[in-house]
Amino acid sequence: MIEFIVGLLVIAMIAVAALFGSLLFPLLLLLGFFLRFFIAIFICLFVIWLIGKITLMAIEQLRKPKE
Repeated sequence: MIEFIVGLLVIAMIAVAALFGSLLFPLLLLLGFFLRFFIAIFICLFVIWLIGKITLMAIEQLRKPKE
């Protein structure tokens, strides 16, 4: 009898977890969209910074007097 109750509780917990998952799905989609958006902005800012850094390094190398 205990095995039956434990099995029933496990099935109930799985059902509750599935219900929470289905209720949170729109939130997860929204979080995924914003995460993709912020990562794209971060990558763009990093690329702009990297281009500026490489440009300044190149200008510094070209201005150095050759010995």
